[in-house]
Amino acid sequence: MRLRSWKARRSWKNRGRRTLIAVALTTTVVAGTTGWAVGSEQQPLTGPPPGTQAWRADHTWGVRLPDPATTTPARVAAFFDSLSEAEQRSLARKHPSVVGNLDGAPTTLRYEANSLAIKAERAREKARESKPGLTSQDHEQSRSLVARYEELLEPGRRILAFDPRGRGQVAEVYGDLARAKHVSVVVPGSDMDLSTFDRSKDRYGTPAGMARSLRATAGNDTAVIAWVGYTTPVGLGPDAATGRLAEAGAPRLARFVQGLTASGTPRPAVFCHSYGSVVCGLAAPRLAASDLVALGSPGMRADSVADLHTSARVWAAKDDSDWIGDVPNVELFGLGHGEDPAGPAFGARPVPAERAEGHTGYFAPGTDSLEAFAAIAQSTSTGTPDEGSGAGAPATEVRPVGEGQS
Repeated sequence: MRLRSWKARRSWKNRGRRTLIAVALTTTVVAGTTGWAVGSEQQPLTGPPPGTQAWRADHTWGVRLPDPATTTPARVAAFFDSLSEAEQRSLARKHPSVVGNLDGAPTTLRYEANSLAIKAERAREKARESKPGLTSQDHEQSRSLVARYEELLEPGRRILAFDPRGRGQVAEVYGDLARAKHVSVVVPGSDMDLSTFDRSKDRYGTPAGMARSLRATAGNDTAVIAWVGYTTPVGLGPDAATGRLAEAGAPRLARFVQGLTASGTPRPAVFCHSYGSVVCGLAAPRLAASDLVALGSPGMRADSVADLHTSARVWAAKDDSDWIGDVPNVELFGLGHGEDPAGPAFGARPVPAERAEGHTGYFAPGTDSLEAFAAIAQSTSTGTPDEGSGAGAPATEVRPVGEGQS
């Protein structure tokens, strides 16, 4: 009895020591990483899109419209298939915010609906630019949003999702999603929102920059989606060290991907950067993906590939210069995200990253990691993982484009 009690106390002390070490190391990394600030706590954006109440109350045709919160993307797709093109466009004009974010709705219809929704937001912010009673900061914010919305409305942009609430969320398609043989989705980490997802600073660290670079390397028969559909952490504060925002974002990612496949696209390869890999790890059991690629990951809230409970092939990349390697791979008392997906014990297929630099250099042109990502993206034409993939699959290194696929 005494021996068991002593062992229990020692185990508790060891766990407590590991937690203290994790806190200390995380604080050190946060304090010593140039360009990153300790972040403020964010409130996740959850629930159906704006305009849902009016959508639910619309019985113009004598039928109940599919509920954005409860109807599966497959049933949403079936509903729109039953409508004429004129009826579909009528719904998009009447309820642009809902149709533009309705997973399972036709892709081109969502583009049209989101264009209308963005124009409506631009008009609202234009009216606020000089509205009496508002502060100069309010006026400046409105001017900034008007400029942002005008950028999103530029010809050729394909906005697949748009939500102006909070810091704003968006998904943009690069390529022709309707005709693509291969589809990929990029899930970003901290500091990404409506205003930053395609910023010019640190281009290949943004979801838009990653998506453009991947498509340029993979080829014109590949469509890549930059998905900022969850509330990301700001900086490296408590939100980045816990799974709270990832838990809120995981169902949104799973539903978004289900909407893609329900609309007829191949099962996509999903590329998960930094904190985005935490989202992907939690979404994995429900994620209709052919491949999951974790890059610069702090952990996926799993001890191994088997713990992800996915049939997708699982890959991982981490270059030696990435500061994420200094973050402790622990998950204790809600702190940390678990095992390193790029570590041999995790069981993911390794992606070469010797020529990548830093935490945001994996998609930079000329890197071996980008070439490998393109090879993975090009292997998704059937949307069905190969035999032996998924949980428990042996680790296999991918070859760059043009050298064959392992």
